[in-house]
Amino acid sequence: MFEQSLVDLGQTRRSWPVLISFAFQCLMIGVMILVPLIRYEVLPSTQLTSFLVAPPPPPPPPPPPAAAPVKIVKVIPRQFDAGRLMAPKEIPKEIAVIKEDELPPQTGAVGVVGGIPGGVPGGAPGGVIGGIIGSVPVAAPPPPPPPKVEEKPKPKPPQRIRVGGNVQAARLVNQPRPVYPPLARQARIQGTVRFNAIIGRDGRIENLTLVSGHPLLVPSATEAVKQWVYKPTMLNGEPVEVVTQIDVNFTLSG
Repeated sequence: MFEQSLVDLGQTRRSWPVLISFAFQCLMIGVMILVPLIRYEVLPSTQLTSFLVAPPPPPPPPPPPAAAPVKIVKVIPRQFDAGRLMAPKEIPKEIAVIKEDELPPQTGAVGVVGGIPGGVPGGAPGGVIGGIIGSVPVAAPPPPPPPKVEEKPKPKPPQRIRVGGNVQAARLVNQPRPVYPPLARQARIQGTVRFNAIIGRDGRIENLTLVSGHPLLVPSATEAVKQWVYKPTMLNGEPVEVVTQIDVNFTLSG
């Protein structure tokens, strides 16, 4: 019995602080709600203005594109159809008067009898003004001749070439041997006589120039070389002159 009374007493004492705390919290919440309503000037003005100002209206729609101008095509009635004059469908309000200048008098050919004054010589009788000039067909002029292409002159082959002495010696056809001079043989003189020679197109010696050699041997060598004949030298199918060197050897045998 006493235990039950103690439990009830403890529960009774604890309920009062809970009620007081609940009332205090309600009071604080009410104060927090009422203070902003009473002291509204404390709130930021920019934020308050943004809340109260209505959003700007949307931009107006773009204007419709302008309609393309209508082009009025004026149909000009044709006066001629396949070379024939066409009658107008409507009577024109204004008639244009065409004045033609007088043609200068003809001083040359005379027109055809029955033609139109100022016609073309050689036209057909009863021609139409403004018709085709020269009803008689005229042959077209011949085309101009093609331009002449100047042929470049062919390069002339060289008139003279140089050939080695050994090569040219193989082309000898006639080669008389020189006579050994008796005075040179007695003096036991031997050696080589050298010439510069120009061989003509026919293979004969045309010019002979002494280069070196003993004076006792030169006359005999010169007399013999002038009688030598070579096979003509050909270049591109044509004979040419040859510049070469000729050696004549004199040797004592024993």
